[in-house]
Parts: sequence; C-alpha cells; structure tokens
Amino acid sequence: MSSFKVFGIAGSALSAQSVRMNTLASNLANANTVSGDKDKVYRPRYPVFEAVASETAKPDGMGAAVRVTDVIESEKAPLARYEPGNPLANAEGYVFAPDINAVEQMVDMIAASRSYQNNIEVINTSKEMLLSTLRIGQ
Repeated sequence: MSSFKVFGIAGSALSAQSVRMNTLASNLANANTVSGDKDKVYRPRYPVFEAVASETAKPDGMGAAVRVTDVIESEKAPLARYEPGNPLANAEGYVFAPDINAVEQMVDMIAASRSYQNNIEVINTSKEMLLSTLRIGQ
C-alpha cells in the first residue's frame, strides 16, 4: 500500500465523522421541539456508513475507505405530552415531541469526536513518518 493512501482513508473517515457530529448536533438542538401534529414532529436523523474498497485495495481490506451513503430518520413514534395550555396543542390538549434521549446522543457525540481526533492523529503521525523518511539521507 502506498504511504499516501493513508491520507485518503483517514480523510474519508474525517468526513464521515463530521456528518455524524452534525446530525447528532441537529438531534440535540431539536430534542425539546414540539408540534401539535405527530406527523410533523422532528425525527432524529442518523448517518449510514459504508466501507468502500478502492480499486487498488488488496483482499485483506487494505486501501478501504468509508463514506456516508444516506442519512435516515428514526422510525420511533413521537412522545405525546398532555399540555393543554401550550399554543401548539391539538384539540385533545396533546403536543408531540421527538423521542430523543439526550444522554445517548451525547455519548454518541463523544464517540464521534474521539474517532475524529484519532483520525487526525493518524494523519499527523503519517506526516511525521514521511518527513522522517525524507530526512534519512541528510
């Protein structure tokens, strides 16, 4: 495997984790939104990752990358809350909120952030190794 492919692989992971963090941030930002119609309530979104082998990948998987193939909405039913004083309440006095667990979203955000940081470290370490290799002949 070429020494330079590591940058493409880590770069694809950075891009994927960035999408993951953005969707999680959107979920957290909309966790407390309500609607009077259960069909119009915000649905949490989650990215779908796919491993992609490059044309020069070996059978052992070397040379693979990752990409986001889709961002799907959760199928969980919204939570109904009885709030007759809320201006968004329906005729029965209910408002509907997305079924978003903020703790789970934050744990996932931390995991995405750590993965992002690890890929930055891969890039920095690879860069330092390449520079050290170039300095060998000096």
